[in-house]
Amino acid sequence: MTKGRLEAFSDGVIAILITIMVIELHAPQGNDLAALGPVVPVLMSFVLSFVFLAIYWNNHHHLMHAVKRINGMVLWANMHLLFWLSLIPFVTAWMGASRFAAIPVAAYGCVLLAAGIAYYVLSRALIAGHPENATLAIAVGRDGKGIASLVLYAIAVAVALKWPLVSCGIYIVVAIMWLIPDSRIERVLAAGPDA
Repeated sequence: MTKGRLEAFSDGVIAILITIMVIELHAPQGNDLAALGPVVPVLMSFVLSFVFLAIYWNNHHHLMHAVKRINGMVLWANMHLLFWLSLIPFVTAWMGASRFAAIPVAAYGCVLLAAGIAYYVLSRALIAGHPENATLAIAVGRDGKGIASLVLYAIAVAVALKWPLVSCGIYIVVAIMWLIPDSRIERVLAAGPDA
């Protein structure tokens, strides 16, 4: 099976999720800077979620670039990831509307944790479908960055119940970890893909 259809579908879903989040943004009531006050939490949660969706889109692109074929297990692993990503607009809106209350911030973290697990499962399903020395297996390795993200998400969910803003700080740290370009796959591909 070729990977083109899976890539196109995934790209479309992520684009729709970003569009849904943008539609949830409403102009402030008023025409001065003070009018921005009530919408700042919503805007901040939007920016954070936009960054996470962009990170997933970029990394998904890299995963697909490193492989030549997919199978049924990969298709379901990809749908698993898209399911959790599809909940991001909901928890984003809830977190912003609640002004970063404990339960919505924890729910946001649960969705990020589940999406992180789903991404890990997808990468392992792709690796399993390729030879032992495949480009993706070499590039991903043990995925320390991915596992560290999962641990940080789990900590943030627990911390959110008492200190929701600290959890938001942890989410930002994870986003920054992934914003720093991860050139593992590009480096291995440049050396000569064997997938």
